[in-house]
Amino acid sequence: MKVFEILKNKKILFLQIFLTLYIGINLIGGERGLISYFEKKNYENKLSSKNSMLKKKLRLTEQKNKLLSGIPNLDYLDYLYRSKLKFGKKNEVLIKLNK
Repeated sequence: MKVFEILKNKKILFLQIFLTLYIGINLIGGERGLISYFEKKNYENKLSSKNSMLKKKLRLTEQKNKLLSGIPNLDYLDYLYRSKLKFGKKNEVLIKLNK
């Protein structure tokens, strides 16, 4: 019976302890907690670096497309023939370099 009297007298203290623990646990863990924040920040950084890489690739592809459209750049076409088709003129030696 004394236990019930003590709990009855100190129920506000227990309520405060319970609420503090609940808020603390959800602040650290949980869907919107600190751990989730850092995971999402890391994912955002990965997506940002991937976005910049894709923008560079797109810029390079647009530049190559520009060289081939309209009046084609003959030097670039010669480079494409030689690198992609392994095409060469008579008396030329082709050497393949690994990158």
